[in-house]
Amino acid sequence: MENIDIIRKPAFSDRILARIEKTGNALPHPATLFIIFSFIVVLFSALGEALGWHVVLDSSGRTSEVSSLMSRQGFEYILGTLVRNFVSFAPLGTVLVAMLGVGVAEKGGMISSFLKMTVLSAPRHLVSAMVVFLGVLSNVASDAGYVVLVPLGAIVFMSFGRHPLAGMAAAFAGVSGGFSANLMLGTLDPLLGGITTEAARIIDSSYTVHATANWYFMIASTFLITIAGAFVTDRIVEPRLGAWKGEIKQAESLGQRERKALFLSMGSLLLMFVLLAVLSIPEGAVMRDPATGSLGGNSLLIKGIVPLLALFFFVPGLVYAFAAGTMKNDKDVVKALSETMSSMGGYLVLAFTASQFIAWFNYSGLGTVIAFKGAELLDTIGFRGFPLILAFIFTSAVINLFIGSASAKWAIMAPIFVPLLMQMGYSPELTQLAYRIGDSTTNIISPLMAYFAVIIAFANEYDEEAGMGTMISTMLPYSIVFMLGWTILLGVWILAGLPIGPGVSPYM
Repeated sequence: MENIDIIRKPAFSDRILARIEKTGNALPHPATLFIIFSFIVVLFSALGEALGWHVVLDSSGRTSEVSSLMSRQGFEYILGTLVRNFVSFAPLGTVLVAMLGVGVAEKGGMISSFLKMTVLSAPRHLVSAMVVFLGVLSNVASDAGYVVLVPLGAIVFMSFGRHPLAGMAAAFAGVSGGFSANLMLGTLDPLLGGITTEAARIIDSSYTVHATANWYFMIASTFLITIAGAFVTDRIVEPRLGAWKGEIKQAESLGQRERKALFLSMGSLLLMFVLLAVLSIPEGAVMRDPATGSLGGNSLLIKGIVPLLALFFFVPGLVYAFAAGTMKNDKDVVKALSETMSSMGGYLVLAFTASQFIAWFNYSGLGTVIAFKGAELLDTIGFRGFPLILAFIFTSAVINLFIGSASAKWAIMAPIFVPLLMQMGYSPELTQLAYRIGDSTTNIISPLMAYFAVIIAFANEYDEEAGMGTMISTMLPYSIVFMLGWTILLGVWILAGLPIGPGVSPYM
């Protein structure tokens, strides 16, 4: 009897995922999107001025009108401020400065050695939690978690006789799904804070969102994601995968020189924390706000957080590199810094196009009109309070399936949603936080996430048939549990009236 191949119709879920991937791949590059949106702003600004679009700002009758970018004054603004819009773009300098420090720590090998040592020393019953926890911490170092911790998680699980794909999933969940949780500030914090600042100034020209805006909530979120990620790994993902029956490999431990270098770098980090404490804790310390004496608000600690972040990576990274021999002189250090900056070329292009879009949007007055009219509409239909925040989180999560870059999405969404929610009484920092929750939770199931294909390639080492559907079905439980846990935590946080960052309230 002849063998007949049966062609099975793809499952409904597979067809949906394929459609998401096809739609997302058809979208232009984020930089191109900003150019398109900029010209849309130009057209609608002309239409708005012609139709007399305006809003009344207060009881005194003060109004805000839409200004055309197609007028003589509009053309003068576009040409006259093109360079200034770029160089004064708030996220530009902050990210580049922070990356100088992170780059040395990453290129010198300190970050990868720290991840290896910590994971390999974890007790068996805490392996899942440790892998997720380190995945969360690794996001301060850009891509290190993807290229170091994800494959390492698989090997660590395998060395304990556990399924390597479960270890890989736990690491991926921490690195990408927990992208907006951390005990420390990372390069994303000043980047998003800068974009939020630009958006908030549509309503309040003096408003500033600091890199520490979501720090308290991020710290609490780190433990939430660690516990939730370990639970999903041990109770859902690994039982579904079954017992590992393949070859067992042992993870390669650190050499003596690497251990010594890591010990010295951690010692230098401890000394830096002691020095910072001396400059911050005593009354009248230099890091305190001279007017109020606090460590929040306009204190030097908050205003200088970006260069401090860079130093807290640069110095330990430099100590490690010289002790481990990965760098031998100043030329090696400059080379590492140059390589780090060269990798930021794509970001510079994105920053240029995003800065023009936001500046033109602000000049046109469309943001103010949308914010006030949108707030009036939401108030009229009674859609406010926590359900409004939930709707925004869900919107961010869905958009993340189609546009991978966190900063690109926020640069598009912030000028609309930040002023809108400000009019509803919510602080820009809370809007940014809600965005980050939605953005993070669907990273691990988005085929358009930059490292998704890399994760599949890692998985193929242990399962040759693993593909996009395999990874998404494996990571979906993490996405659902993270979304539920994070939104519940945010609801409790807002209900309790807790600050989401130093001196930052959820409300205006």
